[in-house]
This record gives sequence, C-alpha cells and structure tokens, in this order.
Amino acid sequence: MSAVLKWLSMVMGFACVGIGFLHIALGIDAVPDMGSSGVTADSQSRFFGAIFAGYGLAWIWAARQSPIPATAVRWLAGIFLLGAVARFLSMAVYGWPHWFQLVLTAVEVVLPPIYFWLADADEKRVGATPLGGRVPAAS
Repeated sequence: MSAVLKWLSMVMGFACVGIGFLHIALGIDAVPDMGSSGVTADSQSRFFGAIFAGYGLAWIWAARQSPIPATAVRWLAGIFLLGAVARFLSMAVYGWPHWFQLVLTAVEVVLPPIYFWLADADEKRVGATPLGGRVPAAS
C-alpha cells in the first residue's frame, strides 16, 4: 500500500504542477467555456495557476519524504476535497458548468477518500509513530 501511496502522491503532484503551469501560460484560455471573461478573470486564473503549481509541489515534497507523512497527505487530500465542495457551491448558485468541470468535480470527490485511506501506509510500513519517531518493527 505504501508504494501505491507514493505513486498516487507523485502523480497528483506532477499533474497539479503541470495544470498550474498551463493556467499560468494560457490564463482563461486554459479553462473550457470561459469565453472572453476579461482581464480580471485572466489575472485570477493565472494567479490560481501559480497557487495550484505550488500545491502540486507540496504533494511531490510529501511523496519524497521517508516515511510519507500521513498528516501532510490528509491535509493535502482535504484541500483537494474542499475544491469539490467549492465546485458544488458554484453549481448551487449558478447551475451546471461545462461538462469537463463535472469530470474534475468527480475526481475531486473520489480521490480524497483513497488518500485518507492510504495516508498512514508508509508510516506503518516503517513503524513510525505519528510524531516522526521510530518504533521497532514487528518480526
């Protein structure tokens, strides 16, 4: 399970960095159905692209730790789930978005429980305590 956690965390990290840089480079053109939303929306999109790239780097950082810190995985997964909550709020206020946004919402709902489930897999593998100390592994 710890290998799955590492792989999923790295994939999440690189995907978020890539998506973030796409938004930095393309602005509102990176988002389907944005049309000509104007300079303010473009600026906001590029800013959030930078934030999303940083979020991806946090995933990569966590995945490269030994053991992968369960607390970091849970926080990062919770933030991702919060993104889905924000999309649901938008749907409640404005209605259905472009179909691709619905796909993203589904991903944002499905992945966090998997990360929550796997979060402590690497710590358990190496016998780490939640505060980072080591305990002897069972024979």
